[in-house]
Amino acid sequence: MLEQSVRNGRRTSLTGLLLALGDRCLVLPNVAVAELIGYQAGTPAEQQPAWMLGWIDWRNQRLPLLSFEAVCGGPVKVGERARIVVLNALGSSRQRFIALLVQGIPRSCKLDSQLNYVDVPLAPLELAAVQVGDQVARVPDLPALERLLEEAGLV
Repeated sequence: MLEQSVRNGRRTSLTGLLLALGDRCLVLPNVAVAELIGYQAGTPAEQQPAWMLGWIDWRNQRLPLLSFEAVCGGPVKVGERARIVVLNALGSSRQRFIALLVQGIPRSCKLDSQLNYVDVPLAPLELAAVQVGDQVARVPDLPALERLLEEAGLV
């Protein structure tokens, strides 16, 4: 939820979520996440790329389940704390929601305009790396993730 500043009526901070993956942490505004659900194996799609873990059913909808690590060229990891985060799609595709494999329960954090950017190598679908508390978190390129689904013919 956004907090309003008295100064100039401008937003100065928002609540974010830290999503633990197998090899990195992502940070998103909490409004990007529709729901956190328990892990379920996806039903395989025909000729699916390695990053596509199949299709899951959520609220009477069929969603693509993705591994962000695999999209970035890493291995798929389904740990004992695996969960699925249902993301609100940004509207660049016909898909309204996307399911993303995470390793644990997302943690809430406050984000403000004074974020400290960290100079680390970024994967193709990462826009930036920022310091959030004691953790380096990556900012994912969600529109590019949606385009990837479209280009693969999955939506």
